[in-house]
Amino acid sequence: MNPEETYLFNQLKANVVSKYLATHSTSSNVKDWNGDDIALFQEDLFSEVKAKVSEKWFYTYFKNEVTKLPRIDMLNMLSNYIGYENWNAFKSVHISKMLVNKKKKIFVLPLIFMPILVVFVLTMNRQNKFQFCFIDNLSNANITEIPLDIKILQNQQSPLYFKTDSLGCFTYKTKEKVVRFVVSSPYHKTDTIIRSIDTNKHNIVRLNSDDYALILKYYTEGNVKDWTKHKRKLEKLFDDDAQIYRLYDNNIGVELLSKNEFIRTLTLPTENLKRITILDKAFENEKIVSLKFVIR
Repeated sequence: MNPEETYLFNQLKANVVSKYLATHSTSSNVKDWNGDDIALFQEDLFSEVKAKVSEKWFYTYFKNEVTKLPRIDMLNMLSNYIGYENWNAFKSVHISKMLVNKKKKIFVLPLIFMPILVVFVLTMNRQNKFQFCFIDNLSNANITEIPLDIKILQNQQSPLYFKTDSLGCFTYKTKEKVVRFVVSSPYHKTDTIIRSIDTNKHNIVRLNSDDYALILKYYTEGNVKDWTKHKRKLEKLFDDDAQIYRLYDNNIGVELLSKNEFIRTLTLPTENLKRITILDKAFENEKIVSLKFVIR
């Protein structure tokens, strides 16, 4: 996207979030929204404009940095949600505001040019330090049993490769303000992370475990000892009275599982295990007391 498109789409997202927060209580930072928050937003959107966005679309365009605008029908729908006739009407109003702001900046530029120049000279060689620590999304513990593979993605350059240290962390210094990298391991699902140095909580990354690969390894190797150890770790992780809910797609129902039923699901190498996604969970006294999941 060009700078103008980036500005307009960011304004659209900000207006959409403000509209939703006017009648709902959740984080003002859309990147903190969980599956339940997104589902409630989908319902509110449908009640207003009789249309929805998918959860995958929401993650792509609202929770991540994007390089191109969504389709025009999606832009029209979101513009309509916040009170505009369509995307063109929204652009017309906000382009005018952008031009006014540019004129103000041009007027004051001579007054602020010298301080900015001084700051630029002082900081032109400064490097930004990124530090990331990786946490298992289910156990809420640092991933330290095996090093994770980190591939830093650079613009028009070959990737750089790192591994996490004994604490499950890695550090990277660069002049860039945004870092993009792919994190992977045999027993966690591969994920692409994009973080800005200005993000207050940029140092913690949660990864979803690939229990299917782990359990399949135990079964194919006949490794009863490690399989039993893994099952015991899960049993200690969950409270005996934990409330575990399986949600079904398209809102067709909810199933309540016992602790033992859910652990059995996580310790058998079936196709369902490969497709489990944890939506939400709560801890008390370092044990999971409630959890929601879906099988995609």
